[in-house]
Amino acid sequence: MFDDHFDRGHSHSHSHSPPSLKQHRADVAARSTQRDLIFALILTFIVMVAEAVGGFLSNSLALLADAGHMLSDTAALGLSLFAVWFSQRPATPERTYGYFRGEILAALVNGATLIMISLWIVYEAYRRVFAPPEVKSGLMLCIAAVGLVANISCVWVLHRSQAGNLNVRAAFLHVVGDVLGSVGALIAGLLMWNFKWYLADPIFSVLVSVLILYSSWHLVKEAVEVLLEGTPSHINITMMRQELATIPGVQSIHDLHVWTLTSGVHMMSCHAVIAKDENPTRILQELSRLTQNKFRISHTTIQVEEPDMVACDIESCH
Repeated sequence: MFDDHFDRGHSHSHSHSPPSLKQHRADVAARSTQRDLIFALILTFIVMVAEAVGGFLSNSLALLADAGHMLSDTAALGLSLFAVWFSQRPATPERTYGYFRGEILAALVNGATLIMISLWIVYEAYRRVFAPPEVKSGLMLCIAAVGLVANISCVWVLHRSQAGNLNVRAAFLHVVGDVLGSVGALIAGLLMWNFKWYLADPIFSVLVSVLILYSSWHLVKEAVEVLLEGTPSHINITMMRQELATIPGVQSIHDLHVWTLTSGVHMMSCHAVIAKDENPTRILQELSRLTQNKFRISHTTIQVEEPDMVACDIESCH
């Protein structure tokens, strides 16, 4: 038989801040994020309509492509706004972790949409390379300039919210793509205005699309990693196991798993084999402190075991 304290060998370690303070900070951050997304959504919709009308009137693929991109951005911002609200719903018996993963799903959809829009722009640009149509570059320049100012405003607003939130970063990347589209349209417009070089329109459309594809691919990859519960990129699982095993009284660590619940919320679970005469409470506290301070783990679940409890092969006990 084992000592009673080993039957209670689980630790759920959280931040040491009072729950009410943590909740207040989370609520304030969520409200600020919602305000930023609403501002970006309204401004993006207005510019989208202006660029769509201007693109048809000026016959500019660069403007039409940017308007199409901004149409996806309007939907993306709306989806991100919905995800922020949806993720705050309380946990239920059916959804014990709540709805945090809603933000990751929104990021995945947004990233995939960006990739499809970019591929469409490349296809349309290819068609125009062989017979570049005349473009009303004066009108194109005016609308692209207005769009650039509006898009920069959205980038500035969303930049403060996107650092620790994958969902908002997806919306932020959409708007960054709009800035690149507006810059490309401006440069193409200037070349057509001064040199009548209408090939600039499809060329700059392709350049912008390649940049958007690059950022979108990384976003989709990161979202998929979270959904597959992959180890966070800042965690070296081998080093972490070695660090945990260096705590006095810990003989070995096995069944170590680290994953991400949602943006900035990392989870860890493991089994720690300790000597019979050691105090499990002290070891649990030290293990939890190490994972929080050094590896930035938000929530830990640790089971302590005596050597005799590990009766089966560790590698087959999953």
